[in-house]
Amino acid sequence: MRVLLMSTYELGHQPIHVASPARRLLDAGHEVRALDTSVEEWDEELVDWAQMVGISVPMHTAMRLGVAAARRIRKDGRDPPIAAYGLYAGVGRDSLVPDVFDTALVGEYEGALLDWLDDPGRKGVRVELGRSSFGVPARHLLPPPDRYARAVIDGQERVAAAVEASHGCRHRCKHCPIPAVYDGRYRITGSDVVVGDVEQLVEMGVSHITWSDPDFLNAPRYAMDVLGAVHERHPHLTHDLTVKVEHIVKHRGLWDGIRQLGVRFVVSAFESVDDETLLRLDKGHRVADMVDAISVLRAADIEPRPSWLPFTPWTTTSHIADMFDFVIDRDLVAVSDPVQLSIRLLVPDGSLLEDDAAMTGYDAANLTWIWGSADPEVDLLQTELAAIASRDADEGVEPLATLRSMGEAVTVATGTEFVFPDHLDPAPGLTEPWFCCAEPTDFQTTGVGLVGDPTSI
Repeated sequence: MRVLLMSTYELGHQPIHVASPARRLLDAGHEVRALDTSVEEWDEELVDWAQMVGISVPMHTAMRLGVAAARRIRKDGRDPPIAAYGLYAGVGRDSLVPDVFDTALVGEYEGALLDWLDDPGRKGVRVELGRSSFGVPARHLLPPPDRYARAVIDGQERVAAAVEASHGCRHRCKHCPIPAVYDGRYRITGSDVVVGDVEQLVEMGVSHITWSDPDFLNAPRYAMDVLGAVHERHPHLTHDLTVKVEHIVKHRGLWDGIRQLGVRFVVSAFESVDDETLLRLDKGHRVADMVDAISVLRAADIEPRPSWLPFTPWTTTSHIADMFDFVIDRDLVAVSDPVQLSIRLLVPDGSLLEDDAAMTGYDAANLTWIWGSADPEVDLLQTELAAIASRDADEGVEPLATLRSMGEAVTVATGTEFVFPDHLDPAPGLTEPWFCCAEPTDFQTTGVGLVGDPTSI
């Protein structure tokens, strides 16, 4: 079968959720080609070539753009079977399958993709959470890693790529889309596969690895073993991880060793500076733990990069002012992506929050449950901050300038004034300015042939 695997967005990285299933399909004897609209132009001849199309949707942004891609294929008069596959594939199942996608393959999707190719008429949603085996991803089908986001380490850019040592998560944070699918399950990719993947990435010129696991320390022994195996073969590589606040604090004795293995920064979901909101989200930490986590990481010479969820049904404008104060007072300005301070809670179909009293209905077009703040000023502020972050990201504005503009908007709304630093010393991070749970920008929509308001997708 001639199969096109398509990605629209994977956090600025070469999409492993195309490369990994491509290896499985190639090994099964299928012809496979790939298209990544985040860095490549839409290819009409490639779409015409395909007998079947799989669209990778590992996150909200990718799902919104993936829907647009599927509609473009249909609009152009073609009618190949189209599957959405990945964490977000089951979102909007009542409205998107079969109206946009013929099938949706959720969770551990690689075996389900093979079954679908054997039975193209298969419809509906399939959730697969069983254990599976993986091959070394077929990255040669995709644009080279130097076409994607770079890591900035010690003020110098490095070619970066993402690998994945595990899927799922053992935790059940209520706002997170992962528990809605995996419900506390955790699946490993395997050390040999990861090491083999890193080997080929190094040959492609990669010198920084992003470990894209939802939480790298879900299984600390396995995580340390696979990180150690990579470091032993390639000690020049630098790395970044994603780790929960509670795991940073719980495993404080590991961080000196992790730094010696090349880890330079850690992304952690701080989410809020309001303890009541953190409790509602079942985050497993409090604000005091966030302060502790910052100290633990910096003591090991590892920089924290918090992710935030500032706007929820329980947010007040004073909470937003408190968050800006926290970022400034804890010296987090240089490691804070502006979009993070504008994020509005997304509650997808199947979310653990969909039965919360704050939810008033489901918005099928935007793939989220509807909620509003008790104070309309909060919603107005979120809209303004999101517009500033989106505009500046598309125009390449320096993050410090964007944060100042956002701070001015918060000052108008709350009366609280903020003193940002005059300049920022380079901090370790990635050049990708966007986020998995943010709405697509105008620039991102052009990759799937759309121009203008991304909410029209």
